[in-house]
Amino acid sequence: MSEIQHIVLDILSQFSAFLWGVPMVVLLFGTHLFLTFRTGGIQRYIGKAIKLSLKGSSAGGDISNFSALMVAMAATIGTGNIIGVGTAIALGGPGAVFWCWLTGVFGVATKYAEALLSVKYRYKTSDGTMIGGPMVVIEKALKMKWLSVFFCIATICAAFGIGNMTQANSVSTLMQENFGVSTYVTGFVMATLIGLVTMGGIKWLSRVCEVFVPIMAVIYIIGCVAILLLNYTWIDDALLLILKSAFSLEAVGGGFAGGGTMLAMRYGISRGLFSNESGMGSAPIVSAAAKTDNAVNQALVSSTATFWDTVIICALTGIVLVSSVLAYPDIDFSDGAILTSMAFGKLHAWGNGLLTIALLSFVFSTILGWSYYAERCVEHLGGKKILLAFRIIWSVAVFIGCVAKLDLVWVFSDCANALMAVPNLVSLLLLSGIVASETKKYLSDDRINEYDPTIEH
Repeated sequence: MSEIQHIVLDILSQFSAFLWGVPMVVLLFGTHLFLTFRTGGIQRYIGKAIKLSLKGSSAGGDISNFSALMVAMAATIGTGNIIGVGTAIALGGPGAVFWCWLTGVFGVATKYAEALLSVKYRYKTSDGTMIGGPMVVIEKALKMKWLSVFFCIATICAAFGIGNMTQANSVSTLMQENFGVSTYVTGFVMATLIGLVTMGGIKWLSRVCEVFVPIMAVIYIIGCVAILLLNYTWIDDALLLILKSAFSLEAVGGGFAGGGTMLAMRYGISRGLFSNESGMGSAPIVSAAAKTDNAVNQALVSSTATFWDTVIICALTGIVLVSSVLAYPDIDFSDGAILTSMAFGKLHAWGNGLLTIALLSFVFSTILGWSYYAERCVEHLGGKKILLAFRIIWSVAVFIGCVAKLDLVWVFSDCANALMAVPNLVSLLLLSGIVASETKKYLSDDRINEYDPTIEH
């Protein structure tokens, strides 16, 4: 790396540290708490939301409720669930698992609010495509077109970084180190597959995700359950250690790192936010494409993504990792990626193979999900005429990500993620009254589909 690249990397690293410092964590988690209050604790409807996610609709839209949920989960269930939780434990101690989980619990309200506003203010293009998301909400509800354009640009940049090139790079590196496969071969295969799916638009993408996402999630959960069966005598100790260290003023010991509650909170909350993307403004873009005649209905469905991603899968990963460290003192817990790999390695011959399959699946689905987010922003800015060029560039970026070194891209992506979150959070806070009003009208008597908040009254 040249001296200029080192300087740019240093500047971007400092900017990223500033963007993702304490103020951002407070803003995000504070928004979660505020919207939980404003919606009257929308989390209590999670059972209803899960049922609604399986219910079809003939209303206007591009894809079904379930398809929209699967595309959103394709983008959120990824390396953050596996390596991210391991990193949180390595840096913040086992108590980070509790704060990561709590972020998911309260993040349900933010994911709900994002989706509600995105469906309410969505619009249909001349060819019938539904477009919605924070960029539309900001432009139509807040009348701030410049901020809408800013959000679109930040989302597109984030998509090519954290949603494309860095993901592809992690796959090519994994294939080269574990199986000796050339990064160029991996790049060509991935770029071709991604290109074939994205060229088919949202309908092809959603069909792939409908099949792919549930299977990959089940495979990973099976692996976690298998490890817990091996570690069953340590599960109670792991849970007690997680709770104790979450509220301890000092490191809990037992071989774990971490400096008590503050470090546990810092890394648990930040990794939880990265994992479920509640407040980032990405998932509501696909929620707006769902076939629904009720914004609150679809918002409930969308909120289940955070529930599955963080409340269930991240929590399961955390218990697996903490119990594994207690059961096997030889596990190196100083590095998040190594910690996860060594835990699955205790399943002997097929453990690391299963983890590799899970990672490959998660990364592939993440690239597909983020391609849709970027595509809708591109179309909102420039119309459908430039979509073909975008899809070609997206596939080429996958190949480049597989074969290039991406230190700058990783840091740039972190900055872009923060810059897309800020305008989205601003809109959520300013429009929280609308979210509260629509929620009350729809759920006050627990009546389904009797009120349509997408129609002006």
